[in-house]
Amino acid sequence: MLSTLRLQFRFLFPLLLTLAAAAYLALPLLDSLTLRWFSRDLTLRGVLVTNTLADSLSTAVQEDNEARVQTLFNRAVQDERLVALGVCSPNGELLRRSVAFPADLSCTHAAELAELPLPKLPLAGGAVHVGMHKLMLDGSKVGDLVLLHDLSFVERRSQDTQKYLIAFMVALGAIIAIITVIVAQLSWRGWVKGAQALLRGEGLLTPLVHSHRDLGPLADDFRDRLRDLDDAYRRSLDRDDHWDPERLRALLHAQLRGDELIVVSNREPYIHEQGSDGVYFKRPASGLVTAVEPVMRACSGTWIAHGSGSADRSVVDKHDRVMVPPGSDEYTLRRIWLTPEEEQGYYYGFANEGLWPLCHVAHVRPVFRESDWETYKRVNERFADAVVAEARSEDPVVLVQDYHFALLPALIRKRLPRATILTFWHIPWPNPESFSICPWRNELLEGLLGSTIVGFHTRYHCKNFIETVERNLEARTEHEHSTITINKQTTLIESYPISIAWPSDEERAAWPSVALCRSTVRERLGLPAEHKLAVGVDRFDYTKGILERIHAVERMLEKHPKLVGSFSLVQVAAPSRSDLDEYKAFQQRIRQVTDRVNGRFGRPGCQAVYLLAEHHEHDAVTELYRAADVCVVTSLHDGMNLVCKEFVAARDDEQGVLMLSRFAGAAAELNEALIVNPYHVEEGADALYRAITMPAAEQRERMSNLRMTVRDFNVYRWAGRMLADAARWRLRERIEARMLKHNHD
Repeated sequence: MLSTLRLQFRFLFPLLLTLAAAAYLALPLLDSLTLRWFSRDLTLRGVLVTNTLADSLSTAVQEDNEARVQTLFNRAVQDERLVALGVCSPNGELLRRSVAFPADLSCTHAAELAELPLPKLPLAGGAVHVGMHKLMLDGSKVGDLVLLHDLSFVERRSQDTQKYLIAFMVALGAIIAIITVIVAQLSWRGWVKGAQALLRGEGLLTPLVHSHRDLGPLADDFRDRLRDLDDAYRRSLDRDDHWDPERLRALLHAQLRGDELIVVSNREPYIHEQGSDGVYFKRPASGLVTAVEPVMRACSGTWIAHGSGSADRSVVDKHDRVMVPPGSDEYTLRRIWLTPEEEQGYYYGFANEGLWPLCHVAHVRPVFRESDWETYKRVNERFADAVVAEARSEDPVVLVQDYHFALLPALIRKRLPRATILTFWHIPWPNPESFSICPWRNELLEGLLGSTIVGFHTRYHCKNFIETVERNLEARTEHEHSTITINKQTTLIESYPISIAWPSDEERAAWPSVALCRSTVRERLGLPAEHKLAVGVDRFDYTKGILERIHAVERMLEKHPKLVGSFSLVQVAAPSRSDLDEYKAFQQRIRQVTDRVNGRFGRPGCQAVYLLAEHHEHDAVTELYRAADVCVVTSLHDGMNLVCKEFVAARDDEQGVLMLSRFAGAAAELNEALIVNPYHVEEGADALYRAITMPAAEQRERMSNLRMTVRDFNVYRWAGRMLADAARWRLRERIEARMLKHNHD
């Protein structure tokens, strides 16, 4: 026994010493790499800030407008990492500086520091990063902008990284030590059996669990560490990395290689219609289709949806499948057929007369009928049957889309318990009091909690969902990790703000110029060239704030009569769910209010409000975006609203103003828009007037920042973050299942 202990010590002491030395040597190298990495990032940020401020700041310096310069400085230093700014003349003289700019820092010294590999300047409050960038105006250099960025966040992140590294080394040493001690106590026969088991491919943890029953706490701690690392990794994905189709494709191949992907939605990505010249296909105007299709093209999966086109049945095979996109055949579309009665009860009834108004809290009474609920359940079961039939493995990745399929995750989980199920709820989630109106609230919650991950647009909607579950179900919730556990099934509740695909260079090259779009739209409406134009693009829906928007236009024209005859709102309102009474009544009221406002403020050849109640193709909408002075988004309650992001993407001239409701999910991201309360008519009128009279320089500053946000936080990032989370949970569940199996064995 004594000799065995000596043998263990001889092995363990050098091992632990080696691990300690490795950690000691790795920490300085890690600090140096971290500092150089963030230094490069801060230099790139400096270039972006300089490009954004260049025109306005150069003009203000040349005009010796001290107040304007300080206003620009004050707005820029609101960034928590930006400490101070200074403007240097071409000959090295400090012309202007912000309040926190060091009095003893000259332009010459700043230039010398900026040339260093690590341009660091020690100050009393901590070290700062020094950057110096050229200020250009009309192609000529007018000076240099000195930017001082706070480096304390680098030290904090470095300390966090060190803690993780040390913890990893300690845990690794402890695990190796435990394994060594246990293995050393095994007999030679045990070693032989262990080697034979290893050659057969059996797990390495089996002898540990068989030998020591007290390793249960270690397994629990291991699961906790996995979850902590998972949280840290998800937070790391929030940095401003550029996401594009290639990166999404690479992520899918790296983390979900060989895994089967199935998407379920009510709306299909391609609709086949019967025309006079034969069968043709079209893509529906849907943010969901735009967001999900790049994933399907990358994975060659299966998309299950309701077949609604007049020629959909004629193009499918005997299993109701068709390859899409037509001509490319990159993935499979499986169509489900619904009778008119099923569509009326499941889609128009329970989903759109019940759940839609319930979740949007838009002062329209939700209607819940027993017959609609029974149809909703029956249709969800049919889609679950289709998922099981299409699954080629026991553990597919299933993406369930929207409120039409709240019961589907639990139905799939019951029949495919190893599936990884992501459910994304594209509309808001109300507070617990509002959701309690639904007679079948518990069934809906239990259905959604069959998911591996439930995604919403904002953290606020996640919070509402977790509180709703706490109010209605016996479940264990962990707010720190945003998880809910019920019936031994743990579900992650996470926010994934949806977005659009940033236009490619080829798309932008095909756009008509802004000047041509402005003249074309105004000529079409019979308006003069300098006529101010606001545009709204929505479905004809009571949640979009169209009525409040028209009231704001009316009040603005009352307060500023000089604008009568020189300003118009062009409101595109695509017909939607016109068979429902609430929608019929709403559309009729909008037409009446439009006629009344035009009667008051319309002039010969010029209306105050142009109501275009018809569907517009994407190119026509883009033309309106590029022609408008203002885009007005006044949703009363919206999950995200992609119209505002489409407008920003269309304005490559960096002009135009976005007026955005604070009740749209996009308001949390697009801070440079004019954020308004659509219920407050006076506030809406004042914001609209400010938008159409905003100077071009301020428009450029705001639009430049908006475009950076929409470009970086695009649809590929939305899909990539969701699928990366799914891949990590998938791996974690496989590890935990293997450990449980060994425990039971």
